[in-house]
Amino acid sequence: MSHYIRTVIEHNKLYGSGGLYSICSANYYVLKTAMLRAEKEDIPLLIEATSNQVDQYGGYTGMTPLDFKQYVYNIAAEVNFPSKQIILGGDHLGPNRWQDKSADSAMQKAVVQIKAYVRAGFQKIHLDTSMPLGGDKKKNGLPLEIGLVADRAAELCAAAEEEAKVFAKKPVYVIGTDVPIPGGALETEDDIRVTRAREVEETINTTRRAFVNKVSENAWQRVVAVVAQPGVEFSDAQVFEYNPSKAKNLKRIIKKYSGIAYEAHSTDYQKKEDLRSMVNDHFTILKVGPWLTFAFREAVFALAFIEKEMLASRKGINLSNIEDVIERTMLQRPEYWQNHYHGGENELRLARRYSLSDRIRYYWPLPEIQQALNRLINNLTRHIPALSLLSQYLPLEYEAIREKKIGQNPLDIIFHKIDQVLDKYSYACQSS
Repeated sequence: MSHYIRTVIEHNKLYGSGGLYSICSANYYVLKTAMLRAEKEDIPLLIEATSNQVDQYGGYTGMTPLDFKQYVYNIAAEVNFPSKQIILGGDHLGPNRWQDKSADSAMQKAVVQIKAYVRAGFQKIHLDTSMPLGGDKKKNGLPLEIGLVADRAAELCAAAEEEAKVFAKKPVYVIGTDVPIPGGALETEDDIRVTRAREVEETINTTRRAFVNKVSENAWQRVVAVVAQPGVEFSDAQVFEYNPSKAKNLKRIIKKYSGIAYEAHSTDYQKKEDLRSMVNDHFTILKVGPWLTFAFREAVFALAFIEKEMLASRKGINLSNIEDVIERTMLQRPEYWQNHYHGGENELRLARRYSLSDRIRYYWPLPEIQQALNRLINNLTRHIPALSLLSQYLPLEYEAIREKKIGQNPLDIIFHKIDQVLDKYSYACQSS
């Protein structure tokens, strides 16, 4: 299905419309919702795993690339979505997790990682070698020298190409790493960097030379996108919106490079018209992740409020108390949020629950939270949520229920909440 990506990009470069969105999540409910929408629209679905989420050692999800593929395919089987319609991608693949190692050691591990992804059948590979490794000479505040970044990307590409020899279809590649600061660290619009057009040219030209010299021209011809920062980002409680005027030079420069468009990261929470403007400006691949699990969390918390209102005083009912379970677990295991959220006790409490960065997404797979979630769903499946309470806490789902678009049950409500986000991306990526 990698040819589908190339077809979309070629159309976008020619006509200035049409794109594809990438689901960057391992959340079961997110993936299931995305498959249901893709099935309805009869389109392929791009799903990506990140290098810290999934790797040869299991990542923080405990899944290798092959495990992740099987996990995704199992969900697809549940909803009868054809696995052949799924495009699997690897995001930020490279030595990121081993920056404390020597350059040789980190790159050796990154090679094994890349090969594991390609061996598992991932068809879209983002090569990210932008980070300094042990022994690198790097001036404070300056990025790693572009020639070194390109040479390392070519080394990883060569490993991917070697592993891909056993497959009939070789992967497509994404290069470049100019992405926002992770964790929502920005506070004002002035903090947001927009990639300079000359940097895009330097990245493309330098990486091309490295690929041709160290890999092959054929491999370079399968580079479909370069990551650039179009000036969008979000913090704990703010969204910084797309401004086409700031990206006009980026739009102009990418037209020089046939078959290559932009990939935009951190597009979460943008208005649908702004997402479409980004696609029209050749940010053809839109990545979305935290917004989807944020919507999932919104649905779960709203259902928990309904559960308490309806069932707290009934005998024989064990409430899920899922909010309390999540808060207790996050305090007991702070490693996924403590370096991302800042402020006093109240600010931290609000961020843990409601931050747009949605660090809760790392905690959903834990057994105690899964148990609470299952109890919530079971309680509201046996005791149908009252329309009056749905109107109060989930007004859009209330309307959908009244219009017979979804059922009056927690699973349909959760899927609908997530799908409202996907609907914006579907609108943005339509060809005009």
